[in-house]
Amino acid sequence: MKILGVRIDNFSGKEALEKVEFFLQEDEFRQITTINPEFILLAQKDPEFKNIINASDLCLADGIGIWFSYLRFGKILKNRVVGADFTFKILETANEKKLPIFIANSNEGLSRWEEIRKAILEIYPNLIVSGANLDKNRYDLDLSQEQAQILFCNFGAPYQEKLIHSLKSQKNSKIRLAIGVGGSFDFLTGKIKRAPKIFQKIGLEWLWRFFQEPRYRARRIFRAVIIFPIKVLFSK
Repeated sequence: MKILGVRIDNFSGKEALEKVEFFLQEDEFRQITTINPEFILLAQKDPEFKNIINASDLCLADGIGIWFSYLRFGKILKNRVVGADFTFKILETANEKKLPIFIANSNEGLSRWEEIRKAILEIYPNLIVSGANLDKNRYDLDLSQEQAQILFCNFGAPYQEKLIHSLKSQKNSKIRLAIGVGGSFDFLTGKIKRAPKIFQKIGLEWLWRFFQEPRYRARRIFRAVIIFPIKVLFSK
């Protein structure tokens, strides 16, 4: 199904993880995008970003607004696949399968990639983790000499999706699976405290983030909670 021209795949969390398992068995570069209302609004003004999302191998619904959008069109979304939770599930899979990972980390982010690596290794001490702190406005990452098979990029939208897409044609890359993770790793490093379980369960994690960063979050939340529903309500 498409919402405002942006594809959303209707998978349960279990089905999404099964897709990940399938992708990792193939010798191809697969891109996963977790989509929230902000992504969809950004895509209205950025055709390149919209095309990248729609060309992704898996487009998962991340955000309570997507669930309500499905209802608007008489559909039922099987499950919200929260980006942070799905990121940690992929980490678990990488550890189980002994697959090296690479972290493309924004040099403007709260956490350095070295901090992220340390936090991951505290949970999975045998996981092979490499990475770099990068400029989110440049797409010149060279992975041809890396052994990593899973790529995590935390540039934020649309930069992380554009970087990942640019790597699809890179020769000699061993990457099989790539996903944009936004600020998910900041939970691991302790730079951001995650919302209590009750907020997560009822889809109000965005409200918790607003309490933590009111100035930074106000405009984003207004767009996601007010502008997005209005656009969906009056769309055909």
